[in-house]
Amino acid sequence: MNKYGVRYPGPESAGRRSKLSGPELLCQIKEMVQIVTLTPDMEPFSALPWASQLPPRQITADIGPFKTCAVVSSAGSLKNSGLGKEIDAHDAVIRFNAAPTTGFEKDVGSKTTLRLINSQVMASEDHHFLSSSLYSAGILVSWDPGPYSSDLREWFNKTDYPIFKQYQRYRRLHRQQPFYILHPRMEWQLWQRIQDNMVETIQKNPPSSGLLGTVLMMSLCEVVHVYEFLPSRRKTELCHYYQRFSDAACTLGAYHPLLYEKNLVKRMNKGSDRDIYTHGKVTLPGFTTFNCTNSSTSSTLSKT
Repeated sequence: MNKYGVRYPGPESAGRRSKLSGPELLCQIKEMVQIVTLTPDMEPFSALPWASQLPPRQITADIGPFKTCAVVSSAGSLKNSGLGKEIDAHDAVIRFNAAPTTGFEKDVGSKTTLRLINSQVMASEDHHFLSSSLYSAGILVSWDPGPYSSDLREWFNKTDYPIFKQYQRYRRLHRQQPFYILHPRMEWQLWQRIQDNMVETIQKNPPSSGLLGTVLMMSLCEVVHVYEFLPSRRKTELCHYYQRFSDAACTLGAYHPLLYEKNLVKRMNKGSDRDIYTHGKVTLPGFTTFNCTNSSTSSTLSKT
């Protein structure tokens, strides 16, 4: 199935698939994944009456830089982790979709700087997106699986879920709430980096919110700690720390190329294997903290 019209030509550097080092992978993502959000001057939005509701500047121009950031997955393995204080000690914290903090502070903390939500959550009546206080804390960033072409007009005319309708509704109710929408180019450029570095053919679906949020925070922060994206010794089939639903696909992936995403993140990790085992914690450097030399696929990494 190829719902999004993926036309993958093969790795951009022949023979290098699955062979890049951690530093080379970091450079490849820094140089080849653009962190772009929609602005009022982009077509077809510039001609629409609600275009002024979009933030006038890119999210990377408005937010940060932060020194330390925590990316808090929604994984069931965060349950009974006791990581709340450590997470809240970061300068900025990103959470995902409908993941709550109330009642779970001991394990996941209470600070929310950004919340990345997919269009399915925005559209689902079960999540009360327009009225729940969960979506009024922190800066909102949303995304919807766009076409592989990343053509904005094509995407606008055929979204997976009604992201633009829900965005307008939310903006009318919460005019002061900072709220960005990711350009679909980012999700597919990131997908290409995953596929380039895997021998197997991965799912022709966009990466998960977890990986999108991790790369977003790498563009806003000097040091990024990612919690339970790679499972610790607490690994469980429990999908989310705040629900009782269990399914191995939540860890291994079904729709998203999650297993391959985890492989990529593991290779880029600058922390210890023990940190992963005990805390489920990965340490990644922010893009501003290193320089890349030579070409994108043979980059070497040096600290600035």
